[in-house]
Amino acid sequence: MAADLDARVHAIVRHAYERAPGFRRLMEEAGLTPDDVPDVEALERVPVLSKDKLVELQRQDPPFGGFLAVPMGELKHIFLSPGPLYEPHGPDEGWVEGASEVFRAVGFGPGDVVVNTFSYHLVPAGLHLDMALRALGCTVVPAGVGNTDLQVAILRDLGVTGYVGTPSFLMALIKKAEELGINVREELALARALFTAEPYPPSLRRAFEGTYGLRTAQAYGTADVGLVAYECEAAEGLHISEAVVLEIVDPATGRRRPAGEPGEIVITNFNRTYPLIRFGTGDLAALTEEPCPCGRPGARLVGILGRVGDAVKVRGMFVHPNQLRAAAARFPAVARVQAVVTRPEHRDELTLRVELGDPAADKDAVAEELAAAVRELCRVRVDHVLFVEPGTIADEARLIVDERTWE
Repeated sequence: MAADLDARVHAIVRHAYERAPGFRRLMEEAGLTPDDVPDVEALERVPVLSKDKLVELQRQDPPFGGFLAVPMGELKHIFLSPGPLYEPHGPDEGWVEGASEVFRAVGFGPGDVVVNTFSYHLVPAGLHLDMALRALGCTVVPAGVGNTDLQVAILRDLGVTGYVGTPSFLMALIKKAEELGINVREELALARALFTAEPYPPSLRRAFEGTYGLRTAQAYGTADVGLVAYECEAAEGLHISEAVVLEIVDPATGRRRPAGEPGEIVITNFNRTYPLIRFGTGDLAALTEEPCPCGRPGARLVGILGRVGDAVKVRGMFVHPNQLRAAAARFPAVARVQAVVTRPEHRDELTLRVELGDPAADKDAVAEELAAAVRELCRVRVDHVLFVEPGTIADEARLIVDERTWE
């Protein structure tokens, strides 16, 4: 297995070097050729490609920064993720393989009717997971989020057995069902759920598995590389998909960190359309090499510890400070803005704190239009706009403040 993985790594590095000029430039700047990366161990020589760096490369060399490794005509989809970042997808996507591995491990398979509550609009998550579920023989309901009354009816009328989405939205659906007089455990067929895009706190696990009798698991992934790690029935860390190479590295140096020590999650995929080699996700985590009770071999992720940069994930979408700046810049009356993320009742809330430079400005109009601009740029709805006195937000204050607790 190790020799096979070494061969796959060397092959994808050579393919990217020969077909993707952006990757070739990065290698040449580091004084490397594919012969310098013959195996997994030698991957450490390749510079880490951060998401911010990839965004900048796409600006300099649109639309894909030189990382497209096939002719444009072979693409099946082009997505747009926060950053903004264009993501090309072709016919050979390794993320389908990886996501299918995750769903299979959690128990999804033929006969399951699955509500997929991730977005199918511009971002890749909805379609990624849809294709992986269908590859396993599942029937998919492309529900997205919202419309809780309708989605509860769908759960009941279609005999839905599986859910894919965030844990907070499933709890919202369950609470809505109970408001409508439905006994969730006895009247719904829901049996299993896979969660990603936000943390899965112990209190919600106890509710889903204890009160409602569901088989649940969480997975880790990004829009760029798909699902890459998943929880087994033992729920003692996240197993790493065979579809990628995952490293934990020092964010400053790119050198690998020992097991148990935190660092940035760096992914190498085997996607010949859009090869991302040592892609820095910006997420912090650690690895454990302790054997898992389930018997699966290999190291496991033991928790997502935060972000390397300033971006914050809200309801499954990353909100970047530069997006917030761009939204505020549209309004001359706004002197300063700060986003605050809280989590009452297991649901993310986004509040904008706003200082006005023009005291005569129409606050209602500014609140409505600024919230709309943030939603347009970040694709996250603003829950509250709070006007504060000038000088309240310090010059050095972070643009996005995360005040959530996960209990």
